[in-house]
Amino acid sequence: MYIKRHAEDTVEMMNSMFKAVLITGARQVGKSTLLKETFKKYNYVTFDNFNTLEEASTDSMIFFKNNPPPLIIDEIQYAPGVFRTIKMIVDEKDEYGRFLMTGSQQFSLMQNVTESLAGRLGILNLPGLSLREVKKDSFKEPFIPTEKYFSKRGSRIPNTEYDEIWDFIYKGCMPESYNMDGINKEMFYSSYTNSYIERDVRTLSQVGDEKQFAVFMRALAARTSQMLNLSAVANEIGISVATAKRWLSILQTSDIVFLLNAFHANQAKRLVKTPKLYFTDTLYIIIKRSKFLLWFFCYSLL
Repeated sequence: MYIKRHAEDTVEMMNSMFKAVLITGARQVGKSTLLKETFKKYNYVTFDNFNTLEEASTDSMIFFKNNPPPLIIDEIQYAPGVFRTIKMIVDEKDEYGRFLMTGSQQFSLMQNVTESLAGRLGILNLPGLSLREVKKDSFKEPFIPTEKYFSKRGSRIPNTEYDEIWDFIYKGCMPESYNMDGINKEMFYSSYTNSYIERDVRTLSQVGDEKQFAVFMRALAARTSQMLNLSAVANEIGISVATAKRWLSILQTSDIVFLLNAFHANQAKRLVKTPKLYFTDTLYIIIKRSKFLLWFFCYSLL
């Protein structure tokens, strides 16, 4: 069952403004599903398919003759060489919305995009499901704590019971978690994290000890919503601060965590003050029904 995403309107707008659009985000947040549901007339290929990937990597010009636009390309980070060919194709005609692409690794994607498709590509980062989307609330404006916003929102906030919010936290934000009845959440997120470490972490960086990296993730999860102290984390699990910084960068790059800079009237001080750390979803390592997670998910109701 497809859960309608509020980002659909934004993607359609970007598709009418740019010759190509790239949707980034963590694995399984629904990037390819969104595109296939919104642009049903587009052809679709995925580079998760080894034969398709090999064809695109061997001779990208022949690949695009066999798979002409308008085209959806899933997991495009596996074939970075096709960006130059896409540039040549979109420059041939003054048409918009010729390519829609998804990718799960922002760092490698952005490197190739800036080199090949600058000015031709619209980029959107897709998060997991919001509580609005789960409850099928049609209100789509982003949350801004202003009188104007709350006036628009008014009494349209759907009634949500306390137990529903905890259920949402426990299920997490992955669409797949809402498509399977009786799913074992801890098993689901354990498999998700193992797959993430095996595929994305190995691609992004040579992590010498993958078990230690998993411990690092748990140590950060225990500090969710707290000010980040990497020295304390490094000392706790027995790694260097430099390694902790590198591993944190990997988690940020792959949309597993994000850092919230401190608010200050002085813009420069916002950048130098210690940020707080948050996970973008309730991965299995942080499913503990901790109350400090509650506010993070409640905002999507507003």
